[in-house]
Amino acid sequence: MLVLTIRTDKPEAEIGLYDGEAQLAYEVWPAHRQLAETIHKKITDMLTTQDKQLQDIAGIVCFQGPGSFTGLRIGLTVGNALAMGLGVPVVATQDQDWITEGIRMLLHGSNDFPVLPYYGADVHITQQKK
Repeated sequence: MLVLTIRTDKPEAEIGLYDGEAQLAYEVWPAHRQLAETIHKKITDMLTTQDKQLQDIAGIVCFQGPGSFTGLRIGLTVGNALAMGLGVPVVATQDQDWITEGIRMLLHGSNDFPVLPYYGADVHITQQKK
């Protein structure tokens, strides 16, 4: 089972490619405010380097949080969109061993679609400035 992992909760984004629990490739890059512009290219480049295509992905694991509001939103949206488009399961985990836990969940048939972020605190909405 080819699994794509996505972590976007901090300024350094991370993606990985696994064959079951065996890591094939992993990349960390300083995405900062360019995450939405770079994540798709990074995924495509990683698949190409491994001689794989999007259609080869059989499951997706996303880091659910806590973390950056915008970063989590982008990463989980990419995970959900790919899962829906490819017709594959997606799961989200929060722990330190998020990849291992997520892959095990996929191997046991879990599908959390759509995955939702966990921000680690209640939402605080400020008054609109006039």
